[in-house]
Amino acid sequence: MSLFTLPKRFFPATAPISLLHQQHHLISGPRKTTERRRSSAIKMSAGTSSPSQSLSHSITLPSQPAHPVPVVAAPGVSESAFRSAIDSSLFKQWLQNLQSETGILSNGDLMLKQVLVQISLQGVDMFGPRVGFLKFKADILDKETGAMVPGIVFARGPAVAVLILLDSEGKTYAVLTEQVRVPTGKVVLELPAGMLDDDKGDFVGTAVREVEEETGIQLKLEDMVDLTAFLDPSTGHRVFPSPGGCDEEISMFLYRGSVDKEVITQLQGKETGLRDHGELIKVRVVTYETLWRVTADAKALMAIALYEMAKKHGLLPL
Repeated sequence: MSLFTLPKRFFPATAPISLLHQQHHLISGPRKTTERRRSSAIKMSAGTSSPSQSLSHSITLPSQPAHPVPVVAAPGVSESAFRSAIDSSLFKQWLQNLQSETGILSNGDLMLKQVLVQISLQGVDMFGPRVGFLKFKADILDKETGAMVPGIVFARGPAVAVLILLDSEGKTYAVLTEQVRVPTGKVVLELPAGMLDDDKGDFVGTAVREVEEETGIQLKLEDMVDLTAFLDPSTGHRVFPSPGGCDEEISMFLYRGSVDKEVITQLQGKETGLRDHGELIKVRVVTYETLWRVTADAKALMAIALYEMAKKHGLLPL
């Protein structure tokens, strides 16, 4: 796949990540940026099981040490899938989120009673050796009323998305991908995006890699502006596109630069993606002023809001 050389990006004067004043050029080789993850002293103990018993595990949370939490496998979940699920970074991160400063167990009004790892055709999806998707049900008890809070969770973990804005001949263009999305039953125009492949927290590195894989454009780490870093710390500097059922939290990045019109033409309709992974992607370029009307992608619409508000409050150059 051919790569496009893009010029220096615009950057906020008070950027929350390290941004360098230098011309953009094509790069290769490893890219590393790590983010410190919150640690949590969660104790786990294995349960016993027999052919007539469900697989089980016990968790002791620091927020409720007197009330160990049983983790039970629903009928049909294999022992290997169950162990992979409770050992996965997805499940551990969810437990940490519960007890974070803004977590639902933080003030002591609610209590986690039980977690049921479910299987609904597929309850645990493996991406090679790691857990990619996980579905489970958590029983959260309101101590005052005794009522249960709905707690079906589809866990897929952190992800990134990138708003690429290219200025050319007096117009600003946004770079999108056109992808077949089976869950929606539709072909969707959306921002270049992807999941983190591990639990090291390399958000910006993942963003750069996904842009290259999905558009053929190769960017530099220091050219990326983290739009979600402008959010209040209470948000965790992430956005949740579907918090009613999914734990996915997204970091939104921005790249902006100027290009010749020929680059816009070359990008339009370009076929990209990792074909051996089933990615059938076409690049689509639209004017920024029409972006909010031509896509139903929540990532794109959230990125527009973050970009416009950051610009309004003087965090980005005009």
